[in-house]
Amino acid sequence: HICLAAVCLTLPSVRGHIWAWMLSIPYSPPQEGALVPQDTTPSSSAKSSTAVCDHDRTCGRGFSCDRHFGLCVPLKHAGQYCRRDAQCLRGLSCMFGKCHRSVPEGQEGARCKLDRDCGSSMCCARHHGESICKRRLPLGASCFVPDGGLAFSINQICPCDEGLLCRQAAANARRE
Repeated sequence: HICLAAVCLTLPSVRGHIWAWMLSIPYSPPQEGALVPQDTTPSSSAKSSTAVCDHDRTCGRGFSCDRHFGLCVPLKHAGQYCRRDAQCLRGLSCMFGKCHRSVPEGQEGARCKLDRDCGSSMCCARHHGESICKRRLPLGASCFVPDGGLAFSINQICPCDEGLLCRQAAANARRE
């Protein structure tokens, strides 16, 4: 129920509309008196975003299982919101909550766990919470690292390039 200017309105399917918007699934509210199926099992010929699932195999080709809602959803294109790689079309990865072109291993922007997963002159550092290969800092780049907190946890910078040290410049307090 929503009360506006002392008038109460009943909106029975508002929650469904909100979740459909978040999933980018077309939503059509149930018709008055219509039964909404509780146990929809996908058939091999016609999968839909209303099919109940617990694993990607349940959904079939062109769909993935959104495990949070337990529904089969169409695979996502570049730039669409996602929660994991399997929700994106082939050749795309789910990074920073959206489907992006996959970056080959070891290259700048590729996922990593350790520095050795990255090419030369790079390190493995977090960017928006995801560990990716980043370039080491060149001469003249800012190398300030926060003491801690959220800024330190979510985003990191690589150390200075080979043979360089991070020091405060005496003249203008610039960091090298």
